[in-house]
Amino acid sequence: MKKYTKNVVEKMINMRKTGHSYPEISRFLNIPKTSVLRHIKNVKIAPKYYDRWLDRKRSSKLLLINNLKKAKIEAENKITDISEKESVLIAAVIYWCEGAKKDFSFINSDPMLVATFLRSLKRGFSLSDDRFTISLRIYEDLDKDKCAKFWSKITGIRLDKSTSIKILKGSKHGKLKHGMCRVRVKKANLIQKEIFAITTLVSKFTQNAPIV
Repeated sequence: MKKYTKNVVEKMINMRKTGHSYPEISRFLNIPKTSVLRHIKNVKIAPKYYDRWLDRKRSSKLLLINNLKKAKIEAENKITDISEKESVLIAAVIYWCEGAKKDFSFINSDPMLVATFLRSLKRGFSLSDDRFTISLRIYEDLDKDKCAKFWSKITGIRLDKSTSIKILKGSKHGKLKHGMCRVRVKKANLIQKEIFAITTLVSKFTQNAPIV
């Protein structure tokens, strides 16, 4: 844990008292936000600066909301639909980043990523539910039945008592409140080779793409 000089700590305190936000202090002093928070989390903003701080906070929140709206509009303009070919690319790129290299399996704790991978794989390669085996890895303080129910909903594949659930020692960490979901595809040797070929082509085609 890095220690800062008394002068630097005093600057943090004074900036906070005069209504500066943690990100502002971090940028101005070139100090990680976590370090700023650790040193001044109990420092109160002086009453005469509180309204100024509140106005800036509201403005920042409004700017964030407006930027999110603009980003959504831009995204919807660029992507109006996803074709079968694009589903193949999505599944291939996700597998490229997160998939195993030996057997055809993919494990992740992000529900949206797992669902997107499964849907893209099903559509792009015309796979039915019986081609998939779902297993879970959860920490010992999690409820097995609740986790199975959660991933059943996410994957669209019914998980029951026969589902393999590996219990990990310790407590849940970060985003692992439902554990991790592993997706395996049966008889997928040819599909896996095709995906490796697709990712090679993607890499080849993007080498000549202009950098904006």
